[in-house]
Amino acid sequence: MTTIDEPRTGRRDEAAEPDAEITLAFENNKYASLVFGHYDQNLAKIERRLKIASFANGNHVTLKGKSEACEHARRVLEALYERISKGQAIALGDVDGAIEETARQRSLFPDAEPARGAFEQLITRKRGLVRARNAAQDQYLRAMKRYELVFGAGPAGTGKTWLAVGHAVQLMEQGAVERLILSRPAVEAGERLGFLPGDMREKVDPYLRPIYDALHDFMDSRMVERGMQTGIIEVAPLAFMRGRTLTRACILLDEAQNATSMQMKMFLTRLGEGSRMIITGDPSQTDLPPGQTSGLSEAISLLSEIDSVGRVAFSEGDVVRHDLVRQIVGAYDRAARAKNKQS
Repeated sequence: MTTIDEPRTGRRDEAAEPDAEITLAFENNKYASLVFGHYDQNLAKIERRLKIASFANGNHVTLKGKSEACEHARRVLEALYERISKGQAIALGDVDGAIEETARQRSLFPDAEPARGAFEQLITRKRGLVRARNAAQDQYLRAMKRYELVFGAGPAGTGKTWLAVGHAVQLMEQGAVERLILSRPAVEAGERLGFLPGDMREKVDPYLRPIYDALHDFMDSRMVERGMQTGIIEVAPLAFMRGRTLTRACILLDEAQNATSMQMKMFLTRLGEGSRMIITGDPSQTDLPPGQTSGLSEAISLLSEIDSVGRVAFSEGDVVRHDLVRQIVGAYDRAARAKNKQS
């Protein structure tokens, strides 16, 4: 791959950053097409995010815009080409991840944070290599590898549950844990589940469907069913965790903002020898009755002084589900801030 830098000349304000033109030539035409995306959708994403213009022709692409933005786009395209060369597929979300990753690698404040290479990643048999798409996800994956207890709190669409399930599956495939225990609070705290038809699994399925979806993303359906039949994978509502001691397991509590204070204390004290515990939730979407304290927010506050507990806070800018989701979350956050100011 070759790069040609062509500074553009012309009248411009001296204080303004000079415009630049960079042409990249990739060696493999097929790989270049995959990097650019279907109908150049990956290039369009880079244009919108970095405020540049791009022009693709065969295995060549020309980038025009501010010099720093063009240089950033060059690094993104080279990173994507390297992934394609290694046989890794890329989607629009991976383009966002490459933009975030290359931005941090080129940080203007290297002393503020130790220099790091690529974003953290996890590997499972079915999914292959999955790389963090932003700094918060990178911090989240690192925390799950380092700490036995990790809190991941933030808005919908940031990948909290999905990455936690992927990490749990990776731990099991590596033999670090012997089983997976996946839990979610039913808002009714278990009192009304008996009125639902079916056995235990059928009763809680509606509450745990997002976890099932993530689980099938990282494991073959046959392995999931076999794991549930043998007890290697257990799905249980939070209300049924009382009195247990969980050893050699990875325990995931999702939608933890709907756990009461007492339920959260009960759940945290289930942690046994050789186990890992991951707790995720969105404090802004609590379904508890008015005046009821969310166990998630309280636990994060109470355990803030314990160094051996990992805490990762996601924000609106970390949403990876869809560009529109990020805008929706931002609109609600701005409305909430405005309402708080008025009150």
